[in-house]
Amino acid sequence: MYEKTVNQHKPLEEEGSDNDWWKEMMKSYPKLVKDQFELKFNETKSVYKLQKENTDNKYMWGSKPNETDNVINDITNQSISIQREIFENTYLIKDSLRNFEWKITQETREIAGFECKKAVTKICDSVVVVAFYTDQIPVSAGPESMGGLPGMILGLAIPRMYTTWFATKLELVEPTIQQLNPIQKGKKVNWVQLNSELKKGMKDWGKNGHRLTWGFSL
Repeated sequence: MYEKTVNQHKPLEEEGSDNDWWKEMMKSYPKLVKDQFELKFNETKSVYKLQKENTDNKYMWGSKPNETDNVINDITNQSISIQREIFENTYLIKDSLRNFEWKITQETREIAGFECKKAVTKICDSVVVVAFYTDQIPVSAGPESMGGLPGMILGLAIPRMYTTWFATKLELVEPTIQQLNPIQKGKKVNWVQLNSELKKGMKDWGKNGHRLTWGFSL
């Protein structure tokens, strides 16, 4: 189980504290929103998705998770399949497992009872991603489409998105065949095609467009 936390006020604070409209927005929406996600896995495959919509949350643009989104990480076949709602469109992203260039450090921290090592990479050329993984769970997977480390990612932080994912508990329950093979649908694209469409659709959206693109590219 992972808890995803998004700081919704930070992007508005970046735009300037003197903007009255931003101030009203920050009064109307909570600073932090938290959602629970689940990762079902065995030694060959993992499936990541929202556990249940939190109806108490009040989301700002682009931060609300979708119950139909899911990520299938097929370690055996080195492939990934993602169903993702992006505005009015449903995409089915099919590609090879992502090849992140991780830099593993000596820093450690405990997450959900496991000792984890810190690793750092980048997405979208310049967006820093910090991960904490444990080799006590020898499955190369984690939240969203993140993986490629010698163990399970239990903690993830993307400072420029003001978003973190941290495991809260681990249950040793073997997932069913159905749980590891959810039905997916949507317009089939690979990562290159999706990023091209996102850039065209949000080219005039400024900083907010960049942040949304990073989120959709996870």
